[in-house]
Amino acid sequence: MPDPNPAVQSLTKAQVFLRRLTSTLLLWTIVLASLFSGIRWLSDFVFFAAMVLLAAAGLHEFYGMVSRRGLRCFRWLGLVGGVLLMVGTFLHCTGRLGIHGSPSRVNDFEASFLILFVLGLCLRHLFDPRAKEGLVTIAVTLFGLMYVPYLLNFIQKINYFPVLTPGDGAFYVVYFIVVTKFSDMGAYVTGSLIGRHKMIPRISPAKTWEGFGGAIVFSTAASLGFAHLWQRYLLGMTWSHAAILGVVLSVGAVIGDLIESLFKREAGVKDSGTLFPGIGGILDLLDSLLFNAPLMYLYLRHVLTHPGGFLPVDF
Repeated sequence: MPDPNPAVQSLTKAQVFLRRLTSTLLLWTIVLASLFSGIRWLSDFVFFAAMVLLAAAGLHEFYGMVSRRGLRCFRWLGLVGGVLLMVGTFLHCTGRLGIHGSPSRVNDFEASFLILFVLGLCLRHLFDPRAKEGLVTIAVTLFGLMYVPYLLNFIQKINYFPVLTPGDGAFYVVYFIVVTKFSDMGAYVTGSLIGRHKMIPRISPAKTWEGFGGAIVFSTAASLGFAHLWQRYLLGMTWSHAAILGVVLSVGAVIGDLIESLFKREAGVKDSGTLFPGIGGILDLLDSLLFNAPLMYLYLRHVLTHPGGFLPVDF
């Protein structure tokens, strides 16, 4: 398959790494600045706007890859549904609907929304005079909403997790992003320097087992370091939890990256987009975070903030 972007291919590995690092730092500086602005309404607004833009752009890219694959989807219905899902979760998490206080509240909303969304897709197909391949069209549209906005929504649920002191959820957001991106960095650096044994070459020829090992080492080190420095803001975080999360999030990051590589290979594209130099599109930036956000949320809810979930050894 010819490379659709030969200019990027001509860059050295060091240049590609520098571009990736610069693009990542610029984007996440904006997101993190919104989290820690010190002005609650401003933090909420900028953070929410960033989440909606990432979700909409990522979903748009996903449906674009679907179209390249020759599959039909209800693109605009999916995009509207994705934005509404993000809005509804934000309103629930921030208590603007007056029913905030338990994680189950927002989870019930999302489950109800998905049921209605599936019903809407079925009705949309039922009354479409050009309707054909309904099973594939509905399934692809629904999967896009589940893959991007639904998974990305867990970042909102971490940020506004009700058991935490207001504002401390932002530290957990930063924590899981830092650990995830160190996993990406470790995989790239280690794989570039000493990578010899291909991991799954039919999906991603550049991924190596050495890079996978580097991802685990880098992310675990970042997890332990961040948790040690900011332990006072990370409820329930011990060195044992930090070590476990370092491994879990590194594995989740690699799997998320591989899954997006699978989608891109089927669509016949090198990158999901061209928005970020050295990275590609929104999905290339979010791929590892999409699967780690629910992993971080579930660990936060059922282990770190659960009465019986604390491991006894502290920093």
